[in-house]
Amino acid sequence: MTPDLKFRHIALLASLTLVLCYLAANLGGVLILRAPQTLWPLWPGCAVLVAILLVSPQKVWPVLVPSGLSGFALYDFLAGVPASSIAVLLLADVVEVLIAAWGVHYLLRGVLRFDSLKAFSRYALVAVILGPLVGTLIGAQASDSDRWTTFRMNFLSDNLAFLTIAPAILGWVERFRSSSRISRAHYLEAAALLTALFSLGYALFFTRTPYTSPALLYSLVPILLWSALRFGYAWAAACCSIVALLSVWGAVHGRGPFLESDPIHRVLSLQLFLLFTTTPFMVLAVLVEERKRHESVLSESEERFRHMADHAPTLIWMSGTDKLCTFFNRGWLNFTGRSMAQELGDGWASGVHPNDRERCLLAYAAAFDSRQDFQLEYRLRRFDGEYRWIVDFGAPRFRPNGTFCGYIGSCVDITERKLSELSLHELTGRLIRAQEEERSRIARDLHDDINQRMAFLQIGLDQFKRTSLNVTSSGQKQLDKLVEVASEISSDLHSMSHQLHPGKLDLQGLVPALASFCKELSHQYSLQVVFLYHDVPVHLPKDVALCLFRTSQEALRNVVKHAGTSHATVELTAHPDAIELCVSDSGSGFNPAAVQGKGGLGLVSMSERLHLVGGFLAIESDPSRGTTIRARIPLSTSDDQRVDQPRHHVTTA
Repeated sequence: MTPDLKFRHIALLASLTLVLCYLAANLGGVLILRAPQTLWPLWPGCAVLVAILLVSPQKVWPVLVPSGLSGFALYDFLAGVPASSIAVLLLADVVEVLIAAWGVHYLLRGVLRFDSLKAFSRYALVAVILGPLVGTLIGAQASDSDRWTTFRMNFLSDNLAFLTIAPAILGWVERFRSSSRISRAHYLEAAALLTALFSLGYALFFTRTPYTSPALLYSLVPILLWSALRFGYAWAAACCSIVALLSVWGAVHGRGPFLESDPIHRVLSLQLFLLFTTTPFMVLAVLVEERKRHESVLSESEERFRHMADHAPTLIWMSGTDKLCTFFNRGWLNFTGRSMAQELGDGWASGVHPNDRERCLLAYAAAFDSRQDFQLEYRLRRFDGEYRWIVDFGAPRFRPNGTFCGYIGSCVDITERKLSELSLHELTGRLIRAQEEERSRIARDLHDDINQRMAFLQIGLDQFKRTSLNVTSSGQKQLDKLVEVASEISSDLHSMSHQLHPGKLDLQGLVPALASFCKELSHQYSLQVVFLYHDVPVHLPKDVALCLFRTSQEALRNVVKHAGTSHATVELTAHPDAIELCVSDSGSGFNPAAVQGKGGLGLVSMSERLHLVGGFLAIESDPSRGTTIRARIPLSTSDDQRVDQPRHHVTTA
């Protein structure tokens, strides 16, 4: 915009302000009740000027304020008001206008929407109370009559104008700027509202017959409620302004219910009626606007969430406080090929694999009851009927005040990872089985072949020693040394064969084999091992027995290497459906979380061995508090295979 156009724009705006303020002053003059003193039931001038300032840029306020005051001064001059009184009134008006305009602009930060009770309260504090209070205190000095009466009347007249006319102007300007689309039905309803209001206002305030009963004024309540609930604060303020103008005009011209003989009482009762009528409906309208705004924000937030959820590359679900699901995103519905209605509630569970369903629901219910995050892996039926492995991450939802409102979860298809894990486990199992077979072969060769040869060698050396008479003394010593070396090699080969594959495990069972191993380890490393066993079946599956033996073997070797203690306990307990192994010590311990994913080959080997037989491994340890390793393997044995005996223990040292 060029400087010339800018000047012309400001000049036009100032001229328009002058005209509007002059017309507002004339409107106030029409509503004057002349008695022994001049009474203003409603003074719209300052409210109109403040509304003009608030909808205009601040940089033009220095031009608009003098223009508006000029309109007031012109009206006062034409009405014959003395110059001294005009000066006092202009001073009062400029103070009132600046307090109201600057205060509202500062407190509302330039956002002139009364869509919250907080915003309206700030406006009312500055514009309805503080500005008129200071302005009327100054303006009362220009009155020649009772200044208290003048102050009271003028204060209430400005209150009413700032409570009705100014919000109406601000609301309509905001609606015009927003350019919101309004339906024809809305226009028709608004026309019906105005028709009803003007008709009822005419009947109440334009009739010449005085009404003694104030009950008829309650007929305005439905219409004002209509405006507040359906149209918001702008329409409510406009309707209250219409009621105020009609009632004041009727009282000034001797019509309507406000016809007390004392003019002061008449104006005061009229102002109080308007004040106590306008205030609750304006507050109600603001509350309705606030609720609509919150609903709009919530609706927009929900729409954003749905859009994000529907375009997310995961399967998303939500549940309420009753554990029933309330939402599934488009990804979930596309995956299952089912409708939202079919999945809601607990309908989604029908798509879970029958072997996983009970486990899945129990884990979900347990996490739900404890309000904890959970992670589940289960198989879910895809739209083509194939079951796919998914991992489900669930987290509780809480409102800002801490109220629990349900769960939200996201799922990812991990079928490919599962297949890779199965392939890896299968390969690991094959390697472990191959290792055990090779160990068994080597142990058998050592025991049946090489160890036997060493035995023959040792026997031959002994016979040679007894039958050789011409061996010198030094030769005899050398021969004794060879016999001793042969004996040590034979013993080492026997021990090596036993470590590679304990023959006692195949011949006598798990309990004797473990007892023998604990005894050998105790003698070898000066470690006191307490071996406990209870109700262990006589005949265990070969792979189960070997797994438990190797797990015990590896766990005790870890005690020797890392625990730094001289005491350990091995406990073997059989249950109707499983067998458990517990190896514990009171040594240095460690932090299992710190080594998760970084464990040595020993821990990995134990875990993989147990996985091959359907078992699992649990590690309980804390620094300086020892370590407990628990292994559990599902077991199905009949009662006649079980040794029913009291609890036994073997202590080795």
